[in-house]
Amino acid sequence: MIPQPRDGTPSRAAVATPSHAAATATTSPTTTVTAPSKSLRWVQLALGIVCMAMIANVQYGWTLFVAPMEAKHHWGLGAIQIAFSIFVVVETWLVPVEGWLVDRFGPRPVVAAGAVLAAVGWILNAYADGLTMLYTAAVISGVGAGCVYGTCVGNALKWFPDKRGLAAGLTAAGFGAGAALTVIPIANMIQSTGYEHTFVYFGILQGGCIFVLAMFMAKPFAPRGVAAQTRLVMTKVDYTPAQMMKTPVFWLTYLLFVLVAAGGLMATAEIGPIAKDFHIDKLPMHFLGMSMPLLTMTLAIDNLANGFTRPLCGFVSDRIGRENTMLLVFVGEGLALLGLKLYGHEPAAFMTFAALVFLFWGEIYSIFPALVADTFGGKNAASNAGTMYTAKGTASLFVPLGSVLAAGGNWDRVFLVAAVVSIGAGIAAKLLLAPMRRMTIEARNANMRQGP
Repeated sequence: MIPQPRDGTPSRAAVATPSHAAATATTSPTTTVTAPSKSLRWVQLALGIVCMAMIANVQYGWTLFVAPMEAKHHWGLGAIQIAFSIFVVVETWLVPVEGWLVDRFGPRPVVAAGAVLAAVGWILNAYADGLTMLYTAAVISGVGAGCVYGTCVGNALKWFPDKRGLAAGLTAAGFGAGAALTVIPIANMIQSTGYEHTFVYFGILQGGCIFVLAMFMAKPFAPRGVAAQTRLVMTKVDYTPAQMMKTPVFWLTYLLFVLVAAGGLMATAEIGPIAKDFHIDKLPMHFLGMSMPLLTMTLAIDNLANGFTRPLCGFVSDRIGRENTMLLVFVGEGLALLGLKLYGHEPAAFMTFAALVFLFWGEIYSIFPALVADTFGGKNAASNAGTMYTAKGTASLFVPLGSVLAAGGNWDRVFLVAAVVSIGAGIAAKLLLAPMRRMTIEARNANMRQGP
């Protein structure tokens, strides 16, 4: 088991000189971790990525269970999708609390608790014989998923102040692409043994893996000789969540997150019903020697695209800036949604544009956490990024609205509204957020240099 530092960041005195570090390496638990931390941080990043992959199905595999549950219980698709919204709200809105716990007690206990709760939530889904129990399971699994997600992203931001976009992107990629590894086995198990057995089996499997990995997690800190990117606009001041929420730039960023996330969450929750209403969900598709129903293949490709874009766009944003990247990808998502509106009834076009929607949407989970750390500092990165992540929960409240707008199988209104919102958010990021964030950071940095 990796030694656990006593605090989140070693003191300046402990790492000021190589001779001091050498002298204390055998006696101080903190410096024992500091010495190899440049390699240790990559190990910790890998642990976070695997944990994220194991928790991903709680969200991205949900759509596979909707139709079987409706066929058995006849609760109504809208009522079942409320459980999805509850899950996302709880997963996101409690992340600030979970981030606070991580900043103070380290990642190990928080991730371990999340593993247990996520497993329990999925097992309860299997035995739910009414909507009350289904919604209770959504709350429990939401708390568990939030513990894992918020911890792993916060750790990445702290271990990699020099590569925040890339590190957050790789971590978030585990959540986006992780479901791609299991979507086919889950779909096959639902068909062969029923959705109840599938919930239990994968709940125990995934929860157990996360619990074991949690035992090897260590408190993060920036290694010696690693500095933040100088090409990006970054604060020199560490904000608490309360201080951050008093700034106008936080609320503009929050609004953009909500607007863009809403369209992607609708696609995540509704891609199955959309394919069914288009009468193409069960069409046999052939790709790379594999044959499977269109919906199953689409979900696998979508999850890969959703995961691939997160480190890619995080890496790009480290180079060209957060807002420039947001402009490109948000407009791209809007165009992909318009493509689904115009050509989605064709099987090949449906698969193509659905993949593009996920490709241009998934990057919000790498760019926004990196932007928060750039703007509000790294000391409280877990709790600050967690506070921003609640925007995903706010956005999830619009998912049932998608079903209302699509009454009668007419999804054109959903695609059009989501496309306009996404394109508008991209333009606002460049023209409004970029200058506001620069002015906020420069003013605060200047005040710090001047002193009291």
